[in-house]
Formats: sequence, C-alpha cells, structure tokens
Amino acid sequence: MKTRHFDRIGNGGISFTELGFGTAPLGNLYRAVSDEDANATLEAAWATGCRYYDTAPLYGLGLSETRLNPFLRGKKRDDYVLSSKVGRIMRACPPEERTGIGKFFDTPSRREVYDYSYDGVMRSFEASLERLGVDRIDILFVHDVDIFTHGSKEASDRRIEEFMRSGYYGLLSLRDQGVIRAFGGGINEWQVAQTLAERGDFDLFLLAGRYTLLEQEALASFLPLCQARGIGIVLGGPYNSGILATGPKPGAYYNYSEATKDILDRVAGIESVCKRHGVRLIEAALQFPLLHPSVVSVIPGGQRPSEVESNRSLLDAKLPAALWADLKKEGLMHPEAPTA
Repeated sequence: MKTRHFDRIGNGGISFTELGFGTAPLGNLYRAVSDEDANATLEAAWATGCRYYDTAPLYGLGLSETRLNPFLRGKKRDDYVLSSKVGRIMRACPPEERTGIGKFFDTPSRREVYDYSYDGVMRSFEASLERLGVDRIDILFVHDVDIFTHGSKEASDRRIEEFMRSGYYGLLSLRDQGVIRAFGGGINEWQVAQTLAERGDFDLFLLAGRYTLLEQEALASFLPLCQARGIGIVLGGPYNSGILATGPKPGAYYNYSEATKDILDRVAGIESVCKRHGVRLIEAALQFPLLHPSVVSVIPGGQRPSEVESNRSLLDAKLPAALWADLKKEGLMHPEAPTA
C-alpha cells in the first residue's frame, strides 16, 4: 500500500498508509463483535498493508483499545502508526449508568467524564497506554470539542476554551518532549477544527466526514488554511455514515441518520455520473479525499475482514479524470476541489 510521509515540524515525521483503520466499530458500535472476530478483522487489515490504526477511549468505553492490545503485541513497534484521543476519562459505574446504551453493546460499565484540562489529558494518555499495552502513542487528538457532541455552539466554545487554557499545553509539552510525534483534533465539524487551527500549533486533524465526494464546504477556508500551515488531514467517514457506500437507496444513512430527500437526490446525481464512466460510487468516494494534498490517510473502519479487504481493493480502481470534470460541470462537486 502507498504511504504518505508527513513531517510538519522537522522531527522525523510519520509515514501514513493511504488507508488507515478506524477502530470504533471494534468497540461494539451498533452491534456486538466477538474478540475472535475483532482480531480477525485487525489481522485482515494488516494483511492488506494497512499500518495506521486509530482508536479512542470512547470506542466501546475502552474496549477498542484493549482489543488492539493483543493484536499489536505481536508487531514491531516501528512497523505501525498509532493514534488515540484525549478529552474523556472513563469512570467505573453501575451498568445502567454506562455511556452509550443503545450505541455501544457488551462493553465495560464505564461512564464518560469530559475533561479537557492538562491533568485530564495526562490521565487519559496514561490510561490509553495501559489499555493498549504499548510504550508510546504516535498521535493524540483532542476528542469532540464540537457542536455535534456538546449540543450547541456555546457549549462547544466552552469546551474549546477549557482545552486551550489547559489541556492544549499538555499536548504541546508531550510533542515538544518527543513523547508523541504529533497532536491535533478529532472533530466532527470543519468550522470547529478551523477555530482550533487558528488558535494553536496543531499538526493534524481527524475530520469526520467533512471532506467527501458529497461534501466539500471545507474548501471555503479550512483546507486552504491547512495547506498554508502544513497541517495534515486524516479523513474519517469517507462514506458519510454509509450513503456513499450503499448508494441512495431508501433508508440509506447520512451523518448517522436516514438521509433526507435532497441528500438522496444529490447522491443519485453523483452515482449517475459515476456509472457513465464505468466507476462504482464507493470507489470514487474512497479515492476522492486522497486527491487533496493535505490528506495523509483515509480511515473507513470495518467490523469484518471482508469489509477491510473490500476497502483495500477500492484503492486499485482506475478512475478517469473526466469523471471529476463531469461532476464539476454538473455542479455536483466544488469547482476548486483538487482532482489530480
């Protein structure tokens, strides 16, 4: 698999495989997965050449990180890149009070406590090291200081202030000491990522679904800022929660909810252009973000070996330049989206 080397501050940098593996599904997201099936999926990802694995304490309330532990134990530490997140502390609680009931299944009884302070960042980092069983994590992302998570712009702004006053300096110190290679934000909205980028010395952003074949609003200001500052983008959710993988069928999901008619119609238009060029919608969806020079890796995730193997095969599809030109011509793609 091709790699992209990222070295913003001259510390040797990080080599990302173009396809990474997002481990939220292995935290029993939406359905329970056995330990054996989770490990088989991780091994299948490794067999495809994937060497970048992203996790977080939230995913399965620690389960995702502990499942990575035995898988990574048999691998040479210099052979892979690992990222996790800070901003939540997992506290033991009665089963009926655990976080994510109806979203995460068969998880430890833990309750999330948001903590974007310096001490909270350090506690979260230490707990992740223990769950993962590794001696270092390459990248730490501050997790979910966004509107999607906290419910309003005002609440998001308060979390940003809390982090920038305190926890930010923890990540800055860890990077400057060489404990981690890079830090950034795992964010659901590009506008919030831009706010952080304007206020601090961030290396990377894990942007969830906000620069895809369906959405390119981040080209207005955020992605040009990243190019100017040398900030890298890890693109999560390239299928926008499913619709760019399934197509605009009834009940298709967009942003974790059933897609509205206008979204279904737009995806139908994109799919129609793809078909004219003999391209599958899912192939175009996975490859499109990688055409932007700031994108270092795309991480679609997966719960089964077949899913990660399928994602890998999509990278090999040959897509004609005329496909992107026609999407722009029909107003289905931002006219300034990089396509070469």
